[in-house]
Amino acid sequence: MYWNSNMDMVNKPPHYNQGGIECIDAIEESMEKEAFAGYCKGNVIKYLWRYEYKNKIEDLKKAQWYLDRLVKSQEE
Repeated sequence: MYWNSNMDMVNKPPHYNQGGIECIDAIEESMEKEAFAGYCKGNVIKYLWRYEYKNKIEDLKKAQWYLDRLVKSQEE
């Protein structure tokens, strides 16, 4: 796999999609709802914690992505 500027590294990073299965979907299916909520919350915190020092806007977008996924999982 190679990287190019057209890849969406926030919403669809290619290294997290193997065999047509998104890694996040496999993680969610392997956990109880409460555990998955904690996983998402932890990732939100991680990306907010580091955004000023690492990937700036990309990390803020990743934090938002995990927050959106957390909201979606709680609405279901």
